[in-house]
Order: sequence, then structure tokens, then C-alpha cells
Amino acid sequence: MDASREHWSGRLGFTLAAVGSAVGLGNMWRFSYMAAENGGAAFVFLYVVMTLVVGLPVMLAELTLGRGAGKSPIQALAHFGGERWKWLGGLFVATGFVILAYYSVIAGWTFRYSLESMVSGFPSDAGAHFEAIASGWPALCWHLGFMAVTTLVVSGGIRSGIERASLVLMPLLAIIVVGLAIYATTLEGASAGYAYYFETDFSAIWNTAVLRDAAGQAFFSLSLGMGAILTYASYLDRSTDLPAESITIALSDFGVAFLAGLVVFPLIFALGLEADVGASTMGALFITLPKAFAEMGGAGTFIGVSFFLALWVGGLTSAISLLEVVVSSVIDATGTTRRRAALVCGSAIALLGVPAAFSLEVLGLMDQIGGNLFLIVGGLALSVFVGWIMPDALGEAGSNSKLAGLLIGWKLLLRFVVPAILATVLWFTLRDTWNLINETFAG
Repeated sequence: MDASREHWSGRLGFTLAAVGSAVGLGNMWRFSYMAAENGGAAFVFLYVVMTLVVGLPVMLAELTLGRGAGKSPIQALAHFGGERWKWLGGLFVATGFVILAYYSVIAGWTFRYSLESMVSGFPSDAGAHFEAIASGWPALCWHLGFMAVTTLVVSGGIRSGIERASLVLMPLLAIIVVGLAIYATTLEGASAGYAYYFETDFSAIWNTAVLRDAAGQAFFSLSLGMGAILTYASYLDRSTDLPAESITIALSDFGVAFLAGLVVFPLIFALGLEADVGASTMGALFITLPKAFAEMGGAGTFIGVSFFLALWVGGLTSAISLLEVVVSSVIDATGTTRRRAALVCGSAIALLGVPAAFSLEVLGLMDQIGGNLFLIVGGLALSVFVGWIMPDALGEAGSNSKLAGLLIGWKLLLRFVVPAILATVLWFTLRDTWNLINETFAG
């Protein structure tokens, strides 16, 4: 690794930052929602399988590229594949740019909800409140505020900014989620929520739509296909055991997602909200639950503040990694200072997010293109590159690893299994993206 390049102070800082990148709003809500809609425990089983055969191989591929090159995505792909592969690194940077632009708007909502509820509690008319703040000038202001915080952390550098924030935020997130899960066990009616969450319909395992959703969730929840893990790995030293790190990150990511389900569904059923949840993930998160928290009085305020604070922390740690992908690439390409790169990139991303702040339809379209389509294309191309093009990928990944003997299977997965699964997911994603584009512009 380039001696002049920043690096993590130790394994703990990197691991917490990488887990923070993986753990985001999707883990805190989307996982439990999809599990309930797709066969309960059967979906969880498929998710674990897809994490093993898709998520872990692609994560290890990103770790291998990043540490091996010691560069940001564009330079890392050029290092191992030559100039003709720079486009893939460019796609990673563009993906991070687009995702953070709209992701910041949603994270701004969670921060507003947590702060507002501390001061004045939850509004009695949660639906009208969300409609008033979800788009327009209120959404823009909180989006800009969230981007300012994210930019400030990244401008501090790897140790003083990202690592220091991760050492505080990730334990805080774990404490909040575990505390909420324990509290949920005390609620009358929580058992119905557990039954709903763990209801097992193993016929769903053979449903191609459920299989596709499980593969997509495993891929998305680990923050793969956007260069975030690759970029964080570029600050690692050669002594790091990459296969062991990939397993630690994946298990931690799954643990947070699984715990979130132990909070969400007991809470929903204990409050009698199950009939209001099925139609809309967004509605349940920002309308149904706040309405219930308001009806619970003081206890509801405390639980609601904790819940939305956890969402915001998860969003912030993911946003930091997304901005770092762009900032690191600009530094490598231009040699400019980190503070200047963070300010310019953060401002540009904030500007791109303005349309999403004023239109939920635009936000949804950006999510489909950046958060679904670009990710799958990037992950598919990455698996092909490391599986077939990268020289001595096995040697690079297995350096200083006690698990090097298992890497033959890793490369076979990258060459044959991962591309086949991601190509299938891509087919459905292209179809959904096309339909959403037509709906957005037709309206």
C-alpha cells in the first residue's frame, strides 16, 4: 500500500466502519418487511443462503481489489485490469453519487422525526405531517443539513473523521436496537408479532420471485456494487485477513437486520397496526408507527425517539461510506486536499438531491436506477472481473489468511454462480426500471 495514503489505526476501526457502511435504512426496515411478505423464516433461510453464495463472494472481491491496489475504485480497476476497465470504477463512483443524493433526503426525514419528537412529541395527524415534510422546502433543508454532517465527517479523514465517528455511532446503534428488542418482549400482544415474523412457508423457497428478492436483499444490504467496501479496503495494511473480515461484516450486517425485525413486528402487532402495514413500507415507517407512538404518550415518545435515532445513525454511517467513494476517487485523480474534495463532492451531491427533495416520484426513480440497476450491473461486472480477469486473485485474497484453503470455492462462485444469479436479478430490475420510467413520465 502507498505509504503516503491514509490508513485505519487498527482492525476494530475498519470493521466498525465497514459494518456501518453495510448497515443502513434497508437493514433497519426493509429486511423485516420483506421477510414478512415472503414466507417469514423461509425468506430468512434464502437470505442466508444468498449471502453465502452471492454476498460474501462479491464482498471479498471488493476487499481484495481495494487492499491489493491501495487505491479508490477507478484507479484500482486500472491497476489490475488496465485502462479499459476504468469504466467499472467510474460506475461505482456514479452509483455512490446518485444513491447518496436521494438517500440523504430520506435520512433527513429520520433525523427530523427524532429531533422533533424529542421536543414536541409525535404529531396527532401523522399522515398530514409526513405529507407536509416529505417534499418541498422542509425536505430540502433537512437534506442539506444531513449532507453537511456527512461532509464534515468525511472531511476529517480516515482516522479522525470516519473511524472516530464509527467508534461512537456503531456501538450506539447496537445499544439502541438491542434495547428496543428487549423492550418489545414486554409488550402485550408481542407474541403475535413474533409468530408473524417467524411464520414459515417453505413452499416460498421454490418461488422465483422470493428467491430473487432474497438475492437482491443480500446484495443490497451489504452495500455491494458501489465501491464502498473496495474504498474502505484501500486503507488496509497487508496483515488483514480478508476472508475473515468479510465473514465478520456479513454476520454483523445480518445480526442488525434480524434484530430490527424483533423490534418492528412485535411493536406493530402489540399496537394493533398489522392491517395498516401491508400496503406501504414508507407509510408504515413514517405514518403508521409515529401515529402509534403518539397514542402511547410518554413511553411512546421515548421509544419513537430511540427508533428514529437508530434509523438516522444507520443512514449516516452508510452515507459516510458513499461520500468517501466519491471523495477518495477525486483525491486520487486530482491530488487535491481531502477537505476541498469533501466540500466540492458533498455540495455537488447535495445539488443533485434537490429534485428528489421536491418530488417523491423523482426520489423513487433515482432509487430504482441508482439503488437497484447500477448496483446489480456493478456487482455483475465486478464478479466477472475478479473471477476471470484479475491476475492472481486467489493469492491476493488469501494473503495472511487462515482461510486461504477455501478460496478455490470462492473463485468458482465468482466465475459461474454469482454472475448467473445477478444476471437473473438484473433482468427483472431492467423490467421494473423501464416500467417505473414510463409511469413517472406518463404521470
